[in-house]
Amino acid sequence: MASFLKNIRNKFDRSAHHPRLGGLEILRYIGPGLLVTVGFIDPGNWASNLAAGGEFGYSLLWMVTLSTIMLIVLQHNVAHLGIATGLCLSEAASIYLRPAASRTILGSAVLASVSTSLAEILGGAIALQMLFGVPVRIGAFLVLVFVLIMLFTNSYRLIEKWIIAFVSIIGLSFIYELSLATIDWSEAARAWVTPSFPPGSMIIIMSVLGAVVMPHNLFLHSEVIQSRQWNLSDEKVIKRQLRYEYFDTIFSMLIGWAINSAMILLAAATFFVSGTPVEELQQADSLLRPLLGNNATVIFAVALLFAGIASTITSGMAAGSIFAGIFKEPYDIKDSHSRLGVIISLAVAFLIILVIGNPFQGLIYSQMILSIQLPFTVFLQVYLTSSEKVMGKYKNSTFTKYLLYGIGAVVTLLNVMLLVSFFR
Repeated sequence: MASFLKNIRNKFDRSAHHPRLGGLEILRYIGPGLLVTVGFIDPGNWASNLAAGGEFGYSLLWMVTLSTIMLIVLQHNVAHLGIATGLCLSEAASIYLRPAASRTILGSAVLASVSTSLAEILGGAIALQMLFGVPVRIGAFLVLVFVLIMLFTNSYRLIEKWIIAFVSIIGLSFIYELSLATIDWSEAARAWVTPSFPPGSMIIIMSVLGAVVMPHNLFLHSEVIQSRQWNLSDEKVIKRQLRYEYFDTIFSMLIGWAINSAMILLAAATFFVSGTPVEELQQADSLLRPLLGNNATVIFAVALLFAGIASTITSGMAAGSIFAGIFKEPYDIKDSHSRLGVIISLAVAFLIILVIGNPFQGLIYSQMILSIQLPFTVFLQVYLTSSEKVMGKYKNSTFTKYLLYGIGAVVTLLNVMLLVSFFR
């Protein structure tokens, strides 16, 4: 075991890099958090936020705040694992847990990635329907084929930054539109910090939670943070990475909080106020019309298509990372286990789309499923990052450990409340 871990750590040794002083040094460490933030503006988020604001007004804004706080703590902690050990969450689970336990938890994580991929592919398909009149099932197939080609050839890296930039601009435009809409800011301020459970809201509450705190992003962040690994034998580099990663995570997650909140606020100010029922994702184009005019539908559809493609890519990468980790391997698209994980997630999601009757409800329920799996990933993460055997001197402090356990308990309680609401 010791030699195996030593080989893994040596793989990430980059002794040519040495810490440098200077404000621009932080830019070398920024990026993994922003990649995770793409999940904030994926089709699943748009559907959940549209439903939350359209059906319940401002009252569910507190879930965005709570979810973002939990996300900052969880993403920072899992990135801490990747930096300190050179292992992603899935690899660490396979190495340090008994096979039966690790494969059960990681198997559920693969299923969660299928649910994520379903939302992303479905969003891209809806966009193609809006732009070109392509039936949803055919559109889903086109998105699936395109993403598989991009992942297997690594060509997505050539346009990745452009996709993220374009989708981010659309997400930020929701924030800008707040200056154009009539928002009851005093009510919104109360709703951001006051928990509320309106009748019939538990499915939407859990879908918002699952849309923000996505299990696959915890696995993905621990994997991609290693692209910033340099000279693991140099303690100064590790400490600097941990400090800059924290800034990267907080900065990225706060952007996500603002975008999610803006979507709910605009939906509350339009659909909820007018009493318009929210029945499809395409209705979100009307939120952009005050800013973009009659071209809102086209621009929204293009953004939705790019969001679907970008987030499907990250979902596929996460699935490949989880599946490869079962075999104690890092993500590598050239490796058979990573490729199989990608195919399982995307292909199974596509097959489910073929039998879905209501695409919008499919998006909502897919996000809810993510929240159901979340406690398993959280408790796995806490166990590993609190272990001195895994983390050495970088293990969680007592405060951090119990804070993470508290987050796991809150998510579990919300899941119990969801189940109770089903049986009423």
